[in-house]
Amino acid sequence: MPAGTIRYWAAAKAAAGVAEERYAAGTLAEALAAVRRSHPGELTRVLERCSFLVDGAPVGTRDHETVRLAEGGTVEVLPPFAGG
Repeated sequence: MPAGTIRYWAAAKAAAGVAEERYAAGTLAEALAAVRRSHPGELTRVLERCSFLVDGAPVGTRDHETVRLAEGGTVEVLPPFAGG
């Protein structure tokens, strides 16, 4: 199973209580399910409003089940930013 890093920004970082953590998941959906289990509460709500970059590429409206994660990859969790 691929392992990599999830980076949280702004409100996601505050809700997670960490700037980044490791993932072990084959898809973005699996990684986010693990995040929801380990950070119940506010982060779960924040994730509903976030956009995601996987290895620098925007996920956009793609189904998270179809977004494959790579060994050593990076998932950026980007909540909406005021003014930008």
